[in-house]
Amino acid sequence: MTKARYKRIVLKLSGEALSGTVGYGIEPSVIRNIAEQVKEVAEMDVEVAVVVGGGNIWRGKVGSEMGMDRANADYMGMLATVMNSLALQDSLENLGIPTRVQTSIEMRQVAEPYIRRKAIRHLEKKRVVIFAAGTGNPYFSTDTTAALRAAEVEAEVILMAKNNVDGVYNADPKLVADAVKYDSLTYMDILNEGLGVMDATASSLCMDNDIPLLVFSISEQGNIKKAVAGEDIGTIIRGNK
Repeated sequence: MTKARYKRIVLKLSGEALSGTVGYGIEPSVIRNIAEQVKEVAEMDVEVAVVVGGGNIWRGKVGSEMGMDRANADYMGMLATVMNSLALQDSLENLGIPTRVQTSIEMRQVAEPYIRRKAIRHLEKKRVVIFAAGTGNPYFSTDTTAALRAAEVEAEVILMAKNNVDGVYNADPKLVADAVKYDSLTYMDILNEGLGVMDATASSLCMDNDIPLLVFSISEQGNIKKAVAGEDIGTIIRGNK
């Protein structure tokens, strides 16, 4: 049996990861595949928290560029993350994995409000906890949510699953044929070189709280399990090399 390197993780999924090749909305086969991979990890006795983006449904930044009030546009984005979280919860529970969705914006009919101690208790009881609605505040990304929740629940690592790239490169590998992939970086490298892995607020939060970040591809089946086992995939980012 594969041994887990980490006991408690935060898995960061982009909204686009749920849309598959379509690029928008939720692709049932894709979300089931992700749920199956999360189940594999949960069965390794790992405590799993998940933060899901909402870009497959709505992006606050796009709404703002259309002339919307930025705060309103961001709140719409938070609601999009709730929809994705409920879809992921349904897929996980269909596979027999007990799951709780906690939202930063109260909507008690569909999910629990976010309470740190309750989230930790769920994790200790081996329930997958999905953090929805971002931080509950506009102007903050779901990357920042992942960094904040990881610090709050004392996760050992953030696993950032990407659907279109297998790590961090010095240029966009889809546009630059000879783009170089990094095996490891520091958060200062990310900030100084503007690599765009996550926004500056999230990077600073991870750096200040000494939370490592592993960026990898979710497209390959079993990669979440490999990441949890500490296999050499993707790009690892730490406070120091």
